[in-house]
Formats: sequence, C-alpha cells, structure tokens
Amino acid sequence: MNILIAPDSFKDSLPADEVSRIISKAISHVIPSATIRQIPISDGGEGLLKALVTPLQGTLVSLTVKDPLHRTIKASYGLIDQGHTAIIEMAKASGLELLSIEERNPIMTSTYGTGQLIKDALDKGCTKIIIGLGGSATNDGGMGMIKALGGLFLDQHQQEIGEGGGALDTLYSIDLRGLDKRLQQVEICCACDVSNPLTGTLGASYVYAKQKGASDAMLAILDRNLSNYADVIKATLKKDLKHVPGTGAAGGTAISLLAFLDAKLTSGIALITDLLQLEKHIKEAQLVVTGEGRIDAQTLHGKTIMGIANIAKQEKVPVLVFTGGIGHGISEIYDQGVTSIFSIVNAPMSLETAIENTAQLLENSVTNVFSSLNTQL
Repeated sequence: MNILIAPDSFKDSLPADEVSRIISKAISHVIPSATIRQIPISDGGEGLLKALVTPLQGTLVSLTVKDPLHRTIKASYGLIDQGHTAIIEMAKASGLELLSIEERNPIMTSTYGTGQLIKDALDKGCTKIIIGLGGSATNDGGMGMIKALGGLFLDQHQQEIGEGGGALDTLYSIDLRGLDKRLQQVEICCACDVSNPLTGTLGASYVYAKQKGASDAMLAILDRNLSNYADVIKATLKKDLKHVPGTGAAGGTAISLLAFLDAKLTSGIALITDLLQLEKHIKEAQLVVTGEGRIDAQTLHGKTIMGIANIAKQEKVPVLVFTGGIGHGISEIYDQGVTSIFSIVNAPMSLETAIENTAQLLENSVTNVFSSLNTQL
C-alpha cells in the first residue's frame, strides 16, 4: 500500500517533520509492508524553511539580525534553485515565538529583522524571494522591514519616527530615495493564508493583535495607526491599499510588500504544493494522511489540509486527518475531499496536558486507527 504522509505542524507542540515521523513510525509498526513517503507541509507560516529547503535540495544561510524588540539574534533563511531563489520565513526574525509572553507588545515590536533577511538575499544575488508571512509578533505594517531596506519614515518635523505599531500615529511622510534599488529587479512572492484587510473589525489589529500581546485598549490605537500608515502610503505612492484583501497579513506587513516592493500575494498552501509537486505524489498514493493542531471552520480558508484534500479529491484518493482539537463548522470539510477526521485526545484533559503529550497521543491514535484499517485491507 502506497501512503503519502503530508501533515502541517501541531502549533505550540510538534513541528511538521516530527508529526510526519511519528505518523510514519506508527503506520510502519502496524503495516510493515506499507510504502510510505513523507512530505511535511507548511501553509506559509512557521515551518516554511523545513518544508521547502531540504526537499528542494537547498541550503540555509544564517546571519545576525534584530528580533522584534531590536535585540541581536541569529536567524536563517533558505536558498534554492542554485541560489537564485531565497525562502524567507518571517517568523525566524520577527516571530511571536522569539518573545516570552511578558515581552509580547505590538505597540513596540518591529519587522526590521525581516528586512535584514531580504537585504542579505539581495547581497547573495537572488532574483526571486519567497516570503512566508505567518507567525509574526508585529503590527507595524511592515514599516521596520522597509526601514532595513533603506526607506525613511518621518514625522511632520522631518524626523525619523520610532519602531513598532505604536509609532505609526506620528507618521507624516515617507522618503524612498534610499530604498535598495536592487528590489526593482527581484520577483517577490508572499505566501499568505489570510484574506483580512489592513484595518477595521476584520483587519490586522482587531483580529490578530491580541494574540501578539495587545490589550483591549491597544486595539483601537493600533487600528487607527495602521489606517494612518495606509493614508500616507496612498499620498506617497498613489496606491489605495487599505481595504485590499490580504493586506492585514502579518500585522499589516503585506501592505508594505505590495506598496513598496510590488510583491505578489498568493495562497501559501497553493505555492508550497506547487513547489513540492504534491499533485504528482498524491496521484501515486492510495491513501493520504495529514493533520494539524486544530480543525475548525477556519480550516476551510486556505489551510494546509484543504489544499491537500482538494487535490486528493480530484485524484479520488482518500484523506485521513489527525488533529488535536475539533471545533465547530467543519461539515463542509468532508465535501472538499477529507474522508475522516480523528482527534488524538483520548480522554478529558487540559490543553496544557494535551500539548505536553502530543507525541504519544498522536502515535497512539494513528496506531489504533491503522490497526482497525489493517483488518479490512
């Protein structure tokens, strides 16, 4: 039996490659004769480097950058296509997981380090840059990123404003004369799995800032500041992007990528399945096994599982999903190509307990399901 294992990560618990390894081990124990191919997947957020660099025979580049609070850290990005294409995972330099819970504050956090990764890719001669926008700790609209690439953000006294989403209220003008000219010769593609606009109740601040450490009182401030940012961008570049779907991604970083770098926003899972030739591997499989930390109504909107299921449905290949939690509004998932969904949680337990024991719970669940399947094969 040919089985393709293509999971995403279990957030805050296991990376996608470890999830894949555990599933493979459990299946092999129950069905030793199974032919298994492992392709860990990312939808463009955390895990993008692991998902692409090794399978595409790329290399990692490590350099010193600024973290979201402007502290010095080491961060990596990938080079594929003989060094012509860079794979940048924004979370490596500007990610939420780089900060403790107490440090998270989108009023202060900056995307500067992501800009440093882009600049280094330009120094390496890359002609294409793929950026994964998930997992950011920021709400600065990508201002820090553009600063690192030579842009100047000025108040009404022509003084540079500070870092973070809290500084955007003083923004009066943008000077792009120092913006790295090499950006004009580079194709930039952004893996983005959200359709939120920049501002408003469905925008970057109101939907995502709380998980980045914002208090309720901060939300209106951050939203108003991003609105001012979009207004200054419009005045500077004659580009009205405030309400464009997707510009709210990564705390508004997407608007800077569109406005200043002429980037293209695309579905993260669509981009990754194409690069990894996932359609070919699904065609060769008799069963696909995937999974992620939680399945709910959001899964229907550009997440890894739906990207895989949509291809598998076309090829008439069944799809089994293992997950930590199952939320509401998932009935449509079965119409989109998913055959069965299994929660790995086997008894009442706290979220903390489930996270601590995810590896064992996953292995037990896969073993049980495939032991049952094996009696029917």
